[in-house]
Amino acid sequence: MRKQIATLGLAVAIGASALAFADKAAANDEGAQAAKQEKINVQLGPRPFFLINDMDNSPLKRKLKQCENKTFKPSSFSIGHRGAPLQFPEHTVESYEAAARMGAGVLECDVAFTKDLELVCRHAQNDLHTTTNILLTPLAKKCTKPFTPAVLDENGAVVTPASAECRTSDITLAEFKTLRGKMDASNRAAKTVEEYQGGTPDFRTDLYAGPTSGHLLTHAESIELFKKLGVKMTPELKSPVVPMPFRGFTQAEYAQKLVDEYRAAGVKAKDVFPQSFDKNDVIYWVQNEPAFGRQAVYLDDANTVADLPTAAELEGYRQEGIRIWAPPSFALLDVNAKNEIVASQAAKNAKAAGLDIITWSLERSGVLANLNGDFYYQTVENAITREGDLMTVIDVLARDVGVRAIFSDWAAPVSYYANCMNIK
Repeated sequence: MRKQIATLGLAVAIGASALAFADKAAANDEGAQAAKQEKINVQLGPRPFFLINDMDNSPLKRKLKQCENKTFKPSSFSIGHRGAPLQFPEHTVESYEAAARMGAGVLECDVAFTKDLELVCRHAQNDLHTTTNILLTPLAKKCTKPFTPAVLDENGAVVTPASAECRTSDITLAEFKTLRGKMDASNRAAKTVEEYQGGTPDFRTDLYAGPTSGHLLTHAESIELFKKLGVKMTPELKSPVVPMPFRGFTQAEYAQKLVDEYRAAGVKAKDVFPQSFDKNDVIYWVQNEPAFGRQAVYLDDANTVADLPTAAELEGYRQEGIRIWAPPSFALLDVNAKNEIVASQAAKNAKAAGLDIITWSLERSGVLANLNGDFYYQTVENAITREGDLMTVIDVLARDVGVRAIFSDWAAPVSYYANCMNIK
């Protein structure tokens, strides 16, 4: 090799030396980055095994059981929806770490902004009263609407429910960081703030929502945590409840600031899937930040099948540069004449339009055997009779619909399926 370089002349030798130095520097950078990452020993816990054991006997059940002793790894097919809020306060360090531990290869920070225009992880700009302890702190006096106790009749029935509204835009970043996350819930019959802090559904738990846990994050802090955990990132730009511009902050600046924080942190665009329910945000990224816009996700807020886009509208999304459509799971599922769960017409139309599909969100419906008009299963509720049917739903979404990824409030079952079916 040295002889060949010598015969090619000094200029080539210098070029080769420079390339070697660059390769070595890149390797060192990658090594340093890897050293900063935590090596996640994926531990799925008992839930996937419980679900598989509960399935009706079928080829799918037998296939899934064959993977029981597999070494599980993170998968980008599995997205931690707000972290792991089935049991941990959403959008907290503890919730994100739990989701990563369960093999979620992608984590979500819903992005809202504070009074001083800093980006933070909250599902909504106006949910601090149900997702944090703000009402128990001196910051309660800064809330848009203070706590108002419930009005009950003589039989204890609620006449007027308890209420409050506390926004991230009511407080500064420094004030936000003094709060603690709690399970997203409230007690509509509450007469006191302490009672109002309750209301957690019985299929969830307050076990991991103690006073020393529930650490909140800024958007920038979530990026650093996700880098450390070695996962990809899917921030959702939340629709403001305040009129925009807010203190001079425009919607376009809001969308741009989200992307800028990834660039400032050195995160590659291929590892980021920015999302929004507002198509204008997605189009902004497509047109102004094409590297990020290629993976921008247009979230669909349909409440019923009648609200879903037509085949022509889906084709229009693709023509506008949108590549990923993300509807709620009911939109992608239907039942056939045999009462079997199959891909819906909307799912087929999206694929025909050339769109990739991501769907939301599993593990938000409680006990599946007791579904009663549940939002996420409204098109297939008659075919859901037991807890193990969740694995069938995942299989249909993966095989028949061909989704790119699935959001879940408890990543373990999706991660199990992805590992068993060798979905990276």
